[in-house]
Amino acid sequence: MTLKQLRALVLAARTGSFTTAAAAMGIAQASVSELIRKLEDEHGTRLFTRGARRLVLTAAGEALLPHAEQAVLAADEGAQALRSVRSLHGGVATFGLLRNAGYYLLSDLAQRFHDAYPDVRVRLIGLNSVEVAAAVAAGTVEAGLVVLPIDDEGLEVIPLLRDEVYFATAEADRAREPLGIEDVAAARLILYDAHYGWSDPTRRQLADRAQLAGLKLEPWIEVEHVESALSLVQRGIGDTIVARAVAESPACPAALHTVGLREPLHDTIALVRRRSAALSPASRELARLAQRMILQRVDGR
Repeated sequence: MTLKQLRALVLAARTGSFTTAAAAMGIAQASVSELIRKLEDEHGTRLFTRGARRLVLTAAGEALLPHAEQAVLAADEGAQALRSVRSLHGGVATFGLLRNAGYYLLSDLAQRFHDAYPDVRVRLIGLNSVEVAAAVAAGTVEAGLVVLPIDDEGLEVIPLLRDEVYFATAEADRAREPLGIEDVAAARLILYDAHYGWSDPTRRQLADRAQLAGLKLEPWIEVEHVESALSLVQRGIGDTIVARAVAESPACPAALHTVGLREPLHDTIALVRRRSAALSPASRELARLAQRMILQRVDGR
């Protein structure tokens, strides 16, 4: 049973004529008749009978028709997807970015995509992984990058990169050896992502670890941006936590000292998309580019 046979069946059923079906397929009427005859011979049953003025499906033809229509539609949509990827003219690519995306070499994502596909509009959203995951689940954004853990109901999650989380301080003595969660709990913590608070994935991991140790983390100061937190730490007001990508970036003041935890803590960066939902060609290509840029960071370390 070939796609060409099924297409001939669908067109003949719609038009009631082998001749019209042949014209739609761009082949001879005899070729359509032969395609249907071979299909009937392969399965030992008639698919059409000739009515007064048009072809009429038999019971077997009626049973096969919806499956043939699905197969032809899937093939046509697949071909269209390939054409769209090759051309990518018009449309909108929507994608969600995790907090501090710039530290993972994603600052140039929009420009690189625009350079490759200048006719496609780009919509990037994201202040925090919580927001990105919720937007993808709701269907307002097609895919995105997040830090785990998140609420993944209805989402397909593809882990890409693990980035260690460090304790950052202005006091060199406090960064001589890895710290325990009790040391973190005792510090004057300056935490960022104030709007999302303890729903932030990194904070959730810390809070869970503290809870298991019978401790409670209470930030001394909360700000929105990691750069603000680092500036306050540089002045000796308190300490913070940062991912390795931030600690190794020029944005991290040279005077700060970073150290890992005795039980290492990691941010796991993942690509998320709605489960069983097909991405538009533009958003699929943007997601592919973002994933490639993240993995290039791993290779470049």
